Amino acid sequence: MNKVPLTKQGAEKLRAELQRLKTVERPRIIQAIAEARAHGDLRENAEYHAAREQQSFIEGRIRELESKLSHAHIIDVTQLENNGKVVFGATVVLADEETGEEVTYRIVGEDEADIKAGLISVGSPIARALIGKEEGEVAVVQAPGGRRTFEIVEVRYE
Repeated sequence: MNKVPLTKQGAEKLRAELQRLKTVERPRIIQAIAEARAHGDLRENAEYHAAREQQSFIEGRIRELESKLSHAHIIDVTQLENNGKVVFGATVVLADEETGEEVTYRIVGEDEADIKAGLISVGSPIARALIGKEEGEVAVVQAPGGRRTFEIVEVRYE
């Protein structure tokens, strides 16, 4: 598996989730399974089957997080030289050339992307159009709704 880019904050968030799953959720499910077993016949015990299903989900998520973190290439954007160029991890303020409306995005790894929070995946059309450009340049984005142009107003490394 290739290295997957991840911001420092994204890696910390995944580590926190992994820690919570291992120290809080896993013991809670083990306890729930033990209690359900104590009720007797497991064939018709809905609590037991629900707890086993939850356990399976949690164990799968733990394996997934461990794999992602082991294959992560963690990038701390604050350590990069601030030269105004759009790179992975940068926060970019854009002005829509048609409407003048400003939007702010941070370019992050696929696992961190959340458009509502202004976090866009490095593989998204907008991010691909922005990478390598500098403040003041115009980026043309092939969006599903058609072609859009954005001026790069500001690039921050935070």
